[in-house]
Amino acid sequence: MRLLLLAGTTEARQLAAAVSGQGGMQVVASLAGATRTPVSLGVPTRIGGFGGREGFTAYLKRERIGAVLDATHPFAAAMSHRTLDVCTEEGIPYAQVLRPAWRPAEGDTWTFLNNEADAARHVPPHATVFLATGRQSLPLFAPISDRTLFARRIDPPGEPFPFPHGGWVLGRPPFSVGAEEALFHRLGIDWLVVKNAGGSSSRAKLDAARNLGIPVAMIRRPLQPQGIRLETVAAALTWVRRLG
Repeated sequence: MRLLLLAGTTEARQLAAAVSGQGGMQVVASLAGATRTPVSLGVPTRIGGFGGREGFTAYLKRERIGAVLDATHPFAAAMSHRTLDVCTEEGIPYAQVLRPAWRPAEGDTWTFLNNEADAARHVPPHATVFLATGRQSLPLFAPISDRTLFARRIDPPGEPFPFPHGGWVLGRPPFSVGAEEALFHRLGIDWLVVKNAGGSSSRAKLDAARNLGIPVAMIRRPLQPQGIRLETVAAALTWVRRLG
């Protein structure tokens, strides 16, 4: 059995290590290539797009992929929808690993947004904002470019910061709550904008915002495909074992 693991999350790294030890299972991982120096997954890994729907279909056939486990980011929904559609057409088992969304707890001050453009209606003028949404979505925050904006990235920037006020913050996760609090203090952050990725590995910024009384603008997840959905690594491993 050749299993294609669509990676890019903490769960994907855990699954790559666990599934590669399954007898008779050959695992190949795929990363979109958003990070120039990704952490090794410990299994054969391809990097980059497939060339659209036709390219993905051709790849599955050429590589004789017997099943696809989708552990991409919850906001990579377009890829997940396409993957399910192609797998259904080709008769290839497909499952999505989708961790539960974050929910506000006592002490949180969250405003839910439908998309990035919604931030202009809620983030006040003259705010200093930390955009924890990934650099690829930064152009969508042009409507609040008059605020002071900071965004984090893993790789050293090869281009200038896209907004007139603020700048890049370099760092590779995971981050502790204390480190996030110190960062927000240093930058003078008074609003946090976050995509609802869920999970524990990137939760520290939300805990730091609660501790500091910083309001959070939380972007809702896009609609996910209606296929097999698994919330935990353990459930995903059970699904993989049943393939054999």
